[in-house]
Amino acid sequence: MQQIFNFIIRNSNRLLFLLLLGISLTLTIQSHSYHRSKIISSANFLSGGVYERINRIDEYLNLRAENEELVLENARLKSLLFNKEDTTKLPLPDTIKGVKPADIIVSKVIHNTYSTHENFLTLNSGSNEGVKPDMGVINSLGIVGVIDNTSPRYSTVVSILNMKSQINAKLKKSNHFGSLTWDGKSTGFVQLKDVPRLASVRKGDTIVTGGQSVIFPEGINIGTVETVYKEEQTSFYVIKVKLFNDMTNLGHVYIIKSKDREELINLEKKEKDE
Repeated sequence: MQQIFNFIIRNSNRLLFLLLLGISLTLTIQSHSYHRSKIISSANFLSGGVYERINRIDEYLNLRAENEELVLENARLKSLLFNKEDTTKLPLPDTIKGVKPADIIVSKVIHNTYSTHENFLTLNSGSNEGVKPDMGVINSLGIVGVIDNTSPRYSTVVSILNMKSQINAKLKKSNHFGSLTWDGKSTGFVQLKDVPRLASVRKGDTIVTGGQSVIFPEGINIGTVETVYKEEQTSFYVIKVKLFNDMTNLGHVYIIKSKDREELINLEKKEKDE
């Protein structure tokens, strides 16, 4: 302990300089949006590279499990080939309503958090591939999240398991809309709030994206109704939604480009200004 004190005393000037330098850099970044965006972009680049290398090691260590999955998948595909009565179809990204295959960027999750209240994912696609903030991210089972920040080769995603996430969603069988949020508890469930009590809701009903935003097209799967309860002091339902996706086990995803996004945003901006 005495050696630590002696070290601090000997280097007090240097340590004070580093402390003041750190404080000044922090204040500069927080007060200037340009510096803040550059720091975030650089952090994405560095952390993305680290996550990609860790992901490669994990893939190598999990080769045996993946080979077993491939064997099972091959057996299933062969059964489809020789069983004409089986009409099962693999979900394809070009089946998304109103989205062309050219407007879809295929990417891979190289880092995924799901144990905090504000969870994020990191993808191995960035601005070099045309990825921009506020693009929707899905996979073959349903929605995953929304692009937050990008660097040239990587991007971060606000997961639907993030308490700050809000996504427009609706009951598939009707046009009753609500706001999809997460209460920070279970990784398998989210909540659809502000659904009118006039809506007919039953357990097992499908919840999909509402299409009232420029992020997700209408009709992308989210999950099914688990429970419904009335929110106190309001005239709305809160619906507990069981996700189609296992958010703890994500591989390849699809990033959706929205060509109409800038046009709609500019139009809405003009309306607000007027």
